[in-house]
Amino acid sequence: MSHRHATSRLSELPPEELALYRQLDPERLPQHIAIIMDGNGRWAGMRRLQRILGHQQGAESVQFVVETASRIDLPWLTLYAFSVENNLRRPATEVSFLMRLLRTYLVGNVKRMNDNNVRIAYIGRTAELPTEVQETMQWATEQTARNTGTTLTLALNYGARGEIVDAARTAIAQLAAEEPGAPLEALLARLTEERISSALYTAHMPDPDLVIRTSGEMRISNFLLWQIAYSEIYVTDRFWPDFRGKHLLEAIHEYQSRDRRFGGLSVPSKTLNTRKAALVP
Repeated sequence: MSHRHATSRLSELPPEELALYRQLDPERLPQHIAIIMDGNGRWAGMRRLQRILGHQQGAESVQFVVETASRIDLPWLTLYAFSVENNLRRPATEVSFLMRLLRTYLVGNVKRMNDNNVRIAYIGRTAELPTEVQETMQWATEQTARNTGTTLTLALNYGARGEIVDAARTAIAQLAAEEPGAPLEALLARLTEERISSALYTAHMPDPDLVIRTSGEMRISNFLLWQIAYSEIYVTDRFWPDFRGKHLLEAIHEYQSRDRRFGGLSVPSKTLNTRKAALVP
């Protein structure tokens, strides 16, 4: 048994979630799941509630899903919480509320994160967020820094195109520093995919195996465009405020039914079994 599964907390799963987990192959769990949390406003609108109540309920969903992720030992969970487009195109009152909600979420859930061995991190142009929000984010990071389980990454003031621009600038600056005075052509010749990958906000984590989008929209919405080149995509009509741990497990079940080829050819199961047999001494 691997260390990962030896240290898991499966017994803490509610009965329905545990039954779903037992249908999964524990050796083929995704390492990194990224979620586009969509539908808070429509969830509220269908109930004739204010949009802010949809966002509040969505924040509750986050913690339910995070707890399930931690109980199955998912190493990386990344949530698209607040995009650059949200910041620019939504009413100032809604953006202000979302910033307050973020602070409230962090302050209110750090104990639950510590109880679940969850570490929190962020990606995006977070330096552009209000100072008091940045201070609360830093505090939550420090409070959970010693945890060794799931890393919960919130994408805040995030846009994938902007991330790629930032990474390209960083990579070129690094190349120029390594070879001062080199002509531009020589620097560009050394600009590789690996260089850009190592300069992304996500350089410290694996690319997502699975991207989940709620609310039924068939869009990526400028989320992790570089990193999801070979990710499996799972779309559910369920609005984010109604999404729970059991729905995360259902998405993983669907993920495990996929044939991931990464641009290559599928290996028939018969051929695969023959190869395995040939390796047996």
